[in-house]
Amino acid sequence: MLPPRQIWVVFGGLMLGSFLSALDQTVVATALPTIVRDLGTASELSWVVTAYLLTSTVATGLWGKLSDLYGRKPIYLACTAVFLLGSALAGLSQSMLELIVFRALQGIGGGGLLVLAQTIIGDIVSPRERGRYQGLFGAVFGVSSIAGPLVGGFLVDNFSWHWVFYVNLPIGLLSLGVTALALPTTSSPRRARVDWTGAALLTLATTALVLFASLGGTRFAWSSAPIVSLGVVAVLAGAAFVQVERTADEPILAPRLFAHPVFAVGSVLSFAV
Repeated sequence: MLPPRQIWVVFGGLMLGSFLSALDQTVVATALPTIVRDLGTASELSWVVTAYLLTSTVATGLWGKLSDLYGRKPIYLACTAVFLLGSALAGLSQSMLELIVFRALQGIGGGGLLVLAQTIIGDIVSPRERGRYQGLFGAVFGVSSIAGPLVGGFLVDNFSWHWVFYVNLPIGLLSLGVTALALPTTSSPRRARVDWTGAALLTLATTALVLFASLGGTRFAWSSAPIVSLGVVAVLAGAAFVQVERTADEPILAPRLFAHPVFAVGSVLSFAV
C-alpha cells in the first residue's frame, strides 16, 4: 500500500478527472440555445448530449478490461488524453456535425475516467478504506451533476459557449500531471487475447439501449418501428454477449461475477442510480 500522503495526492488527481467526466454530462444543457444560434441545425441538438452519453457508456466496459490487461496507469492516462483532445476539438467546432463528433470523442475518454478512478482506488487502498474513498467519488458525481448547468450558464453569459469545453483543459491537464507523477504502476502488462467479439456485442447492445431510451418518446414514438427495432437489437445483442462471455478466454464481463450476491445486488442498485 502507498503512504497516506501519496494516496491523497493520487486521489486528488482522480477526483479532478471524475469531476470533469461527470460535469460534461450536464454542462452543455444551458449552452444549447447559444450553440444553436451560432451553429444552426436545431433538429440535431439532442445529439450534442446523446453522443457523449452514448460513447461514454459503450467505452466503460472496454476501458476497464484493457486496464486489467495492460495496467491501470497507462490506460487512465490514455483516457485523460482522449478526453482533453475531444474537449479542445469540441471548443473549436465550426458546425453542428463537428461538435457532435467531438463530443463523442470526449465521451470515449470520459467513460474511462469514471470507471478507472474507482478501480485504481481499489488497487491502492485497503478494503477497509475503500468505502470512504468511493463514497467521496459518489459525492463528486452528485455535485458535478448539479453544478453542470450552473457552470455552463455562467461561462456562456460571461465568455462564450466554446468555454464550456475549454474549461476542461486546465483542470484536465492538472489531473493528468498529478496522476502521471504520483500514481504508481500497479500491475504489469500481460499478453492476452482481447475479447473483441464480446466488445463488439457489448457496444451494439449498449448503443441500441441508450438510443432506445434517448430517442423514444422524443424523436420517435415508443411504438414506432425505429424504437421497437432498437429494443429488439438491444435484447438480442445482450443475449449474444452473455453467450460469448461464457466461453471467452478474457471476457469483458465474466458472467461468474453475478453468482456473487454482493456484486449482483450492487450492479442492480448501480443500474437504478
